Amino acid sequence: MNIPRDSLSQGFEKARRGIRQLSQSSEIPNFNNTGTRALEAWFLGPKAENADELERFIVEAIRDQVFWRRNFHPSDPTHITKEMKRSPEYLEAMDSLTEGYQSLLAFLKKSVPFFSMRYQGHMNWDLTIPGILGYFAAMLYNPNNVAFEGSTATTILEILVGDDLCRMLGYSIPDEEKIENGAIRPWGHITCDGTVANIEAIWSARNLKFYPMALQAALKEDPALANAKEITVTLGTGELFSLIELDAWSILNLKADDILALPTRLTKEYHISRDAITASVSQYSLQSLGIQEFSRRFLNQIDKSPAFFVPGTKHYSFPKAAAVLGIGASNMIDVPVDKDARMNIAALKELLEECLVEKRPVYTVVAVIGSTEESAIDPIKDILALREEFRLKGLEFTVHGDAAWGGYHVSVIRDDFDMPEPLATFAPLPPPVVPLKQYVVDQFEVLGNADSITVDPHKSGYIPYPAGALCYRNSAMRDLVTFSAPVVFHGGAEPTVGIYGIEGSKPGAAAAAVYLSHRVIRPSKSGYGKIIGQALFSCKKLYARLLCMANPEDPFVVIPVSRLPAEINGSNVKQQIQFIRDRIVGKTNEEIIKDSEAMKLLAEIGPDENILAYAFNFKTASGKINTDLLQTNRLNKALYNRLSINPGEDIYNYDLIVSTTDLNAVQYGDTFINDYKRRLGVGDSTGTSVTVLRSVVMDPWLTETTKGSFLDILESEFRKAMTEAIEEIALTQIRGY
Repeated sequence: MNIPRDSLSQGFEKARRGIRQLSQSSEIPNFNNTGTRALEAWFLGPKAENADELERFIVEAIRDQVFWRRNFHPSDPTHITKEMKRSPEYLEAMDSLTEGYQSLLAFLKKSVPFFSMRYQGHMNWDLTIPGILGYFAAMLYNPNNVAFEGSTATTILEILVGDDLCRMLGYSIPDEEKIENGAIRPWGHITCDGTVANIEAIWSARNLKFYPMALQAALKEDPALANAKEITVTLGTGELFSLIELDAWSILNLKADDILALPTRLTKEYHISRDAITASVSQYSLQSLGIQEFSRRFLNQIDKSPAFFVPGTKHYSFPKAAAVLGIGASNMIDVPVDKDARMNIAALKELLEECLVEKRPVYTVVAVIGSTEESAIDPIKDILALREEFRLKGLEFTVHGDAAWGGYHVSVIRDDFDMPEPLATFAPLPPPVVPLKQYVVDQFEVLGNADSITVDPHKSGYIPYPAGALCYRNSAMRDLVTFSAPVVFHGGAEPTVGIYGIEGSKPGAAAAAVYLSHRVIRPSKSGYGKIIGQALFSCKKLYARLLCMANPEDPFVVIPVSRLPAEINGSNVKQQIQFIRDRIVGKTNEEIIKDSEAMKLLAEIGPDENILAYAFNFKTASGKINTDLLQTNRLNKALYNRLSINPGEDIYNYDLIVSTTDLNAVQYGDTFINDYKRRLGVGDSTGTSVTVLRSVVMDPWLTETTKGSFLDILESEFRKAMTEAIEEIALTQIRGY
């Protein structure tokens, strides 16, 4: 059922007042004056170096749970007696548990070694110790954050975490006085993953587009809103009109904040209660009528179905959203990417012009902030500028940032907040934090202007699954996707977060994990910025190593997807590669830090974030580069078969683990594919799909160890696999298949 917006807003305001009161009496956790700076204390470690500390904390959580149970009405009777524990049935059950548990522990060793420097497969690595502890401790209480009465502690933690994620991403949170005077407040909540967050973002964008149309019908037909018929709205062109007089095209192109302010205006200016507004509008809303009936009644003036735009690098959650929401896959439009796998702004502008000419409404434009294949960041700064341009022409849409992978990377440039002064202590020189590309910085600086942002703590936040999140720039947007059952929501006094979005039950342990990890490791320069900055440094050094790996006498070449700065600006590519060989490859971290020119170039080379895509090609017997795309793809698939995990095999036999993906022209467009084929040496070959390998570098200690650079080991494993793969390709050519 739909919950009246006034009840929801009152509930959250009461909850926040309660949180503030508890904070003042130190009865509730907070992020004030927290955060640490010792990366070595944040993880269990590749050789479980912090095992004793983690074990001590886990045992403490169990003992604390025991204390809590024994002190809740201690006079209540016990049930499990010592006599029961001596019974044959009890002993048999414990023996069965022991046997089953030991068997499970043994089987789990077939799992993926995410913690290892040798693992570069998917977007997963070691977990933070506070993330593990927060999840484990809260899991013992089994809170369900769908309802406050089932999660009286972890719902509050989720509200705190939502605000912290908003601040990290660039959404400023006004003080209470400004909020009382109408300032827009952001809001975020935990979801199970980025897929659900992205679907919710498209859902809210769709409902936002159609809300004023339903309100217009209510104003015209429902006597309950009769005295508000003269309410006016401002179009993107700056013109002022009465809402009930607008045609379908105009009403479908109102600004998001103006739409979201309408219920408040009806209450303040026309003294109509929120309950009355909700009841009236629901008679005409898409949520109530369904898309077929809503379209029949209100969209008959619109010839083309509304659409939303995604880059070719989109996540598969967006086709899911199009299907689940009834939008239809044909109305999710792929925008080709440029040579750097970023959304092609010229192509987007052309598509938006078509929508303007055809009067085709646009729900939203999605900017991927760190694609899952090559971690490319779309030019969201240009997308936002395009919105301003088209707004003046009468075309309006929201902008969604899919920062599921890349959201935490903004912490590299986020100034520390709520942190104590650093202690003056000596520590061994860690891998340096590499600066972000200037292009990336430019995008992060405007990220807070997006209407909604997906971010996954269980990816670059190093948090246990499941922990995705969605943040709204304007908290009122959450009301567009509000459903609840009476058992979940009992009125305005409860700060229930489970009434928003798609999910029902969800573990409060996830919110506790994010909370404790953020408390110890702040999402700013000295916290997550240090982890990710050092992982980026590792990724850039691996990029440099792969780029320069092939010597003239080697029977192969390696071509990363990410272009060199010299390739982008048209300067001397060979000269830049030689600089990388001389000043970066093989140099120690300390030597690179002291070399300002090397550090400056290191920041600009490689991918936008820390997923590195690359492909190998081989030389023929004559010493020339193979020109057949089919054979190149076979080579990279043969490499992947040697560097990936086969189910059931002994995990200890794997020396290097990477992943693979196929980049094709259908999603990416001809510009990107043709350029990459050319760089691989197969530009004249038929075929529009290129198989690449992928290394996800989340390891902050990858580059140098007490035993030397781990990159030497990685290169050795690549060479060994390459030798075998080339032999396999040669055999297939001899045999004719």
